[in-house]
Amino acid sequence: MALYLLYETASGYSLFQAHGLDQIGQDTEAVRSSISDMNRFGKVVQLAAFLPFESALDALNQCNSVSEGLMTDELRNFLELNLPKVKEGKKAKFSLGLSEPKIGSHIFEVTKIPCQSNEFVLELLRGVRLHFDRFIKDLKPGDIEKAQLGLGHSYSRAKVKFNVNRVDNMVIQAIFLLDTLDKDVNSFSMRVREWYSWHFPELVKIVNDNYLYARVVKLIEDKSVLSDDFIPALTDILGDEDKAKEIVEAGKASMGQDLSPVDLINVQMFAQRVMDLSEYRKKLYEYLVTKMNDIAPNLASLIGEVVGARLISHAGSLTNLAKCPSSTLQILGAEKALFSLNSESVCNWALKTRGNTPKYGLIFHSSFIGRASARNKGRMARYLANKCSIASRIDCFADSNSTVFGEKLREQVEERLDFYDKGVAPRKNIDVMKAAIESTQNDDMNIDEVPTEASGKKSKKKKSKAAENGEPMSEDKPSAATNGDVSEETKSEKKKKKKEKRKLDEDVEEAQPETVTNGVDAEEDGTAKKKKKKKSKDEGEAATTDKKKKKKKSRSEDDE
Repeated sequence: MALYLLYETASGYSLFQAHGLDQIGQDTEAVRSSISDMNRFGKVVQLAAFLPFESALDALNQCNSVSEGLMTDELRNFLELNLPKVKEGKKAKFSLGLSEPKIGSHIFEVTKIPCQSNEFVLELLRGVRLHFDRFIKDLKPGDIEKAQLGLGHSYSRAKVKFNVNRVDNMVIQAIFLLDTLDKDVNSFSMRVREWYSWHFPELVKIVNDNYLYARVVKLIEDKSVLSDDFIPALTDILGDEDKAKEIVEAGKASMGQDLSPVDLINVQMFAQRVMDLSEYRKKLYEYLVTKMNDIAPNLASLIGEVVGARLISHAGSLTNLAKCPSSTLQILGAEKALFSLNSESVCNWALKTRGNTPKYGLIFHSSFIGRASARNKGRMARYLANKCSIASRIDCFADSNSTVFGEKLREQVEERLDFYDKGVAPRKNIDVMKAAIESTQNDDMNIDEVPTEASGKKSKKKKSKAAENGEPMSEDKPSAATNGDVSEETKSEKKKKKKEKRKLDEDVEEAQPETVTNGVDAEEDGTAKKKKKKKSKDEGEAATTDKKKKKKKSRSEDDE
């Protein structure tokens, strides 16, 4: 029985035919000894056909189908063209060797080609993989490695469902850079204050903010030049005219020493650097907020962008944070306080020293714990850690991004604060989650109903056009998406309109029995209406003249 081998590569499908199996005797050890020598292996196995992939996307699709055990149309056509045909009712005189038994069963179900996958076939395929570049002559050295590398990257990305917008590494780097910028800006601004205080020491007490202090230093330069002309510019920076006037008055009576022009230039350059760093810090914070809303919207809406980013960076990634239980998340960042006693266990430390274990770590920076009383801070930290773990798991494993669950969890934390302070009973967790799921479903329904509203507007436009052309308007059927009450109201309104139309038609038929075309009928209806209007006007004028005559008669009688 002839044996064919199907070998899948990153560049295409290849079909090999094995000869001289009787000489080898299908012994795996004999095959292993002959694999290393190309001269012996080339006599046994020869290339029968090769089908290259059209593009990298085609290679990815073929690789996905092979990994799932499915035969594509290209592979089926390739096998049917290059393998002997199997007659109906007769056994095949060949078999197809494969490395994956799943795809072999699918090939046998569709094409009735017998397939096998055993140690002997795997050893032959190992030899094919070893000498594949020698079987195909047109391949250049390094082409197979490049194709394998590109296909491996694309296959892993497709399996993991890689999303560029949801890379939590950017959040980790941003929060680290934000912390270092805070330290640098504070140290640099203190250096500017100390440096410029030799020249203008009274300015430190007037302006407390570091960024505003650097801007004022950049504006003033030399205190001896200060005058009332600087007041508008100082008010624009500080936002307070009284402070601007105070700076001008202090500059006139300052006790600081004079600086040389070179020293003033250096101070100005350093103040400008502090201003640039603080402005970059603001932009970096905005970037962090946007990235947190993309990566972990529920965690950000629950506990804030900065605290949520600190939790993610401390855990290592959003996936690691989602794997953490709430008890671990509660004390993230308090490792030094927790394991400070010679690496002894927490229970032994608490029992021996009768000390308390830490109640919170990075969660302490949340506003909820600051609002809680000293007695309830530990309870609040435990409850908030529970909600943060839920929010992080939703953000990590949910397909769509929404802040609904984070907002609902935040409402729960607010209710728990009221419960501790005022004794108001909070809602149950299952009720809140049901409300969140319903709100997300309603949002999806609203998104689906947008095209139906647009179609309704189009039908209105069609009706108006038909009315202008004098054509009969086709009544629109009520859409299935509308509620039952609305559909009943529309039906009743349509019935009323039909009755009114019938009455008008009957009146017109009684006035003009002769049948004419639609255009003439419309003209005659218009003339009939005009006649009615004229008659009503004449009757009104006659009534007014009669009233006037009666008034004149009454007046004449009174005069007599």
